[in-house]
Amino acid sequence: MSDCGGNCSSCSADCSSRDLRLNQNKASDIKKIYAVVSGKGGVGKSSVTSLLATAMQSLGKQCAILDADVTGPSIPKMFGLKGRAMGTEDGILPMETKTGIRVMSVNLLLESEDQPVVWRGPVISGVIQQFFSEVAWGDVDFMFVDMPPGTGDVPLTVFQSLPVDGIIVVTTPQDLVSLIVKKAVNMAKMMNIPVVGIIENMSTYICPDCGKEHRIFGGGNAEEKAKEMGTRLLASLPINPKTPELADKGAIELADTDAFLPLIRELSE
Repeated sequence: MSDCGGNCSSCSADCSSRDLRLNQNKASDIKKIYAVVSGKGGVGKSSVTSLLATAMQSLGKQCAILDADVTGPSIPKMFGLKGRAMGTEDGILPMETKTGIRVMSVNLLLESEDQPVVWRGPVISGVIQQFFSEVAWGDVDFMFVDMPPGTGDVPLTVFQSLPVDGIIVVTTPQDLVSLIVKKAVNMAKMMNIPVVGIIENMSTYICPDCGKEHRIFGGGNAEEKAKEMGTRLLASLPINPKTPELADKGAIELADTDAFLPLIRELSE
């Protein structure tokens, strides 16, 4: 598989009959892995990933985030992580947030956080595989993988290489975005990855003056659309201006995560 370019449409190899999953690092024991995906960018996928991990960590579970969005990493900034990750004979050591969430991102390996990552698909896919097999994650109850948008090389690599227990899809109410989301859902189904459900982000906005709820991006039928895709609606998250403010300050762990608690409790059972 060293010569695999990730283009299954022009390949004669029968990968579906092979187990391509990587072994964990010898210093890792990861129990559950959930990938957080979206059909397009700008829907708040990284924020949702961070909040899911924060909520799970608050319940006493050891969480980790593998930042698979190599060309657009934002997880370290949301948690206020700076500097470069170190390594030992066991492997690369993830950095830890204030509450103990373990994080690995390409931004923690670069000389400066604003250094661009100008790599081709196969190289990026190799980095994702290294993040899983060469990082000494330690004992982890739940790992959340922050995926790049779309259905390209990285999602294919993650779904083939990591023992993913399920995907959580993040979307917004617009019809166009929902149509794109169907592609991500169908990709997971094609690769036999369970779809946990859909989180509708930016579903409403509550006016701070009058208290009235507004659907700025339309929608209102998220449950129906989720059923059409053969899955379910996990949560509808209103626009909360405090969340991006905290993320910009590197303090996402102080954000309100109550809306995630029912899902987190379900996953931890």
